[in-house]
Amino acid sequence: MPDFHHLLLFIAAGWLLNLTPGPDVFYIATHALRSGVRAGIVAGLGITAGCFVHVAAAALGVGALLATSATAFSALKWMGAAYLVWMGVRMLRARPGGGLAAVARAAGAPAGAAGAAAAPDAAPLRKVFLGGFWTNVLNPKVAIFFLAFVPQFIAPGADNKALAFVLLGTLFNLNAIPVNVGWALAAAWMARRVSLVQRRMHWLDRAAGAMFVGFGLQLALSERPGA
Repeated sequence: MPDFHHLLLFIAAGWLLNLTPGPDVFYIATHALRSGVRAGIVAGLGITAGCFVHVAAAALGVGALLATSATAFSALKWMGAAYLVWMGVRMLRARPGGGLAAVARAAGAPAGAAGAAAAPDAAPLRKVFLGGFWTNVLNPKVAIFFLAFVPQFIAPGADNKALAFVLLGTLFNLNAIPVNVGWALAAAWMARRVSLVQRRMHWLDRAAGAMFVGFGLQLALSERPGA
């Protein structure tokens, strides 16, 4: 394990990286806006669970295989790209009146109170969790990221580098949880207080869908790092 100074640097760098908007942040924010803070937090937990898969895989050498094998990287890349595009298309095809407005009507609340009426279970939380999980697991760039980032903080003379990798990867993932919760809280707060978001929630589906399609195409067109 790194010394205290390098450990603080590792934590700070991890927080900054998790604050950077990307597919994970948009996934959390979308579900928090549409279904409330609980759905956003569950989305973040699904993403974190996916990160643990990458940490374990990297420690076992699978991540190194993705970094060196063009075939393995391409296979996972195309699976991840297809999944992101599929999610985006589903959002683009979502019917108007979904999300917060539908929840408000089901609860008998006036349209303007959509944000307040958003029940915690408005979205199937199991599907929200699994969506975040697979969005992360099927992205080979996450595996490459852990291989590139974490080893910088492992001492060259460490007795068990695989164990050190797992411990640092676990710390990185646990530190990401409060950041993800913060994104969910911010998005849910905006949904409750911004009337335009409340009245035009179906446009959020389309905007988020377009972003996910874009992320999928970007992943599909990406090259293996170091190629």
